[in-house]
Amino acid sequence: MDNQSTVTEFRLLGLSSFPEMQPLLFMSFLIIYLLTLAGNFSICLAIWADTTIHTPMYFFLVNLSVLDISYSSVTLPNMLMMLFAKIKSLSFSNCMAQLYFLISFGGSESFLLALMAYDRYMAICQPLHYATIMNHRTCMCSAIAIWTGGFVYSVLDTFFIARLPFCGPNEINHFLCEILPLIKLACMDTYFNEMLVFLLIGAVGGSCFLLISTSYAYILFTIMKIRSAQGRRKAFSTCASHLLIILLFYGPGFFTHLHPYSSYSIDIEKVVSVFYTMVTPMLNPMIYSLRNKDVQAAFKKAMGRARK
Repeated sequence: MDNQSTVTEFRLLGLSSFPEMQPLLFMSFLIIYLLTLAGNFSICLAIWADTTIHTPMYFFLVNLSVLDISYSSVTLPNMLMMLFAKIKSLSFSNCMAQLYFLISFGGSESFLLALMAYDRYMAICQPLHYATIMNHRTCMCSAIAIWTGGFVYSVLDTFFIARLPFCGPNEINHFLCEILPLIKLACMDTYFNEMLVFLLIGAVGGSCFLLISTSYAYILFTIMKIRSAQGRRKAFSTCASHLLIILLFYGPGFFTHLHPYSSYSIDIEKVVSVFYTMVTPMLNPMIYSLRNKDVQAAFKKAMGRARK
């Protein structure tokens, strides 16, 4: 490495190489970002204003909205700047910072979705113990744990990638500093690093998904024992929105980070990345507001107070 130059910045090639697509992409991503901010902030304000739904389920929903705002804010403003000002380079430290926050917010959301599944398990399968176990202290400690866990977990992935020797080329065929495109630029055999990142992401995502699957297996078993059809519908309706968000989060995430490296396609990966970094945070508040009567009622109360 003594006779090789060290990369000090990375050039992002973006989503599309066609200049005529830039205005359309800029407007599309600007609308997505504004809808993401408006939807998630509205959920937070509506739940905060309605004291009747200050329960663990909606406390965790507020955390999900904050994570979605944070996650999209790591990617979309930089993407909009690239499209509008045509500034496509990031310094090495800024690239590592973006990677760190992407992984940390993604890890925290994975932990949060598992915690929300456990909350639904307690509410449906252990209703007599729910209030005792899922109390205010437990919820606050759990929220601190998932945020801390995401930031600590991200240190490991970012540390191993930042220590790779980057001596050129410095062009990342992506619109953000993503793990696999970065690893491909290293001036060494990266098989060990690829496997290490694969195992770390697999361990966190897999363990959370296992907890979610186990929780919903017990929930399904409990719901099937409810005799009345109305009771079964009511119990399942409290889980439907969460299940849909899980599919939107884990589907693209597993495809992007846990598919075989030999079958890696950057074009497909970029499209999938758009979905889980931009579209999913926009859809989450819509899913909850459209399917949840409590959230709809909270919105109506907030609108009524605003008019007064």
